[in-house]
Amino acid sequence: MPDVRRVAVGVCVALPLLLGAAAAPGASGNPAFRFSDPDIVESSGLVVLPGTTTGGLVVTTNDSGDSGRVFTVDVGSGSTVGVSSWTPEPVDVEALAPAGPGHVWVGDIGDNRHVRDSVEVLRVPVGPGDVAVEPETYELVYPDGARDAEALLRHPLTGQLFVVTKGLFAGTVYAAPLRLRSDRPNRLTEVGDAPGMVTDATFLPGGGGVVMRTYSTAHLAAYPSWQPVTSWELPRQEQGEGIALAMRELLVSSEGARSQVLKVALPPEAGATDLRSAAWTSLSWLATARGLPL
Repeated sequence: MPDVRRVAVGVCVALPLLLGAAAAPGASGNPAFRFSDPDIVESSGLVVLPGTTTGGLVVTTNDSGDSGRVFTVDVGSGSTVGVSSWTPEPVDVEALAPAGPGHVWVGDIGDNRHVRDSVEVLRVPVGPGDVAVEPETYELVYPDGARDAEALLRHPLTGQLFVVTKGLFAGTVYAAPLRLRSDRPNRLTEVGDAPGMVTDATFLPGGGGVVMRTYSTAHLAAYPSWQPVTSWELPRQEQGEGIALAMRELLVSSEGARSQVLKVALPPEAGATDLRSAAWTSLSWLATARGLPL
């Protein structure tokens, strides 16, 4: 008889490709740029560097199997202008998130076989030029056993990190401690539900809403409730993986050599959700910081 576990793992590995191939024709999207670096073949995460727009710099990383490195790319040309590399090599990098000026969070959070006792996030310096870096590294532990994840978020106001797991039919949102400790594991806390097969996510500018993407669909949720607001079809891509916010538009990226990044408009509900939830988030955060009751 076949090894059931081996078959199950094989299905999990093959499923993304099958879903991408079977996706219905997507909505329209405008070309933003195309990665020209032959070393970028599995773009999995995407971050627009602070202070730049779609005419500035973005950072991406290859999917699992690459060495420890991230690429800074000029949007105007699609050319790589800087590579930040580090050792030791990660286990399975799957995501990026903003980490303040000149830095990104790298999410070494992939675990297709659900065998990792813990995962890691690294705060990596980025920008023009090829440099060897020594990133700040923090260990994260799930409260209920190993999980596979491909989405890492950082709240634009509080700086808190969130991990969204990649379940087949549904995922879970976990919050990291507001202040991470480098000398011991940081225990994650379950805070919300997510759609199935989430490959990346990004906060809206005010932090009051979150856009989570799958291979074919974008899902808007309110923060901090994580309740769904709306969803819409994304343009068809070879294997849609990354999503980032650039001003009031979304950039969506895909795996594949010389893959194209597309611009996608946000729905009208995004603005209202962001403003409404962001006001409460700001009040809550300020009250907590000052030790005031809500």
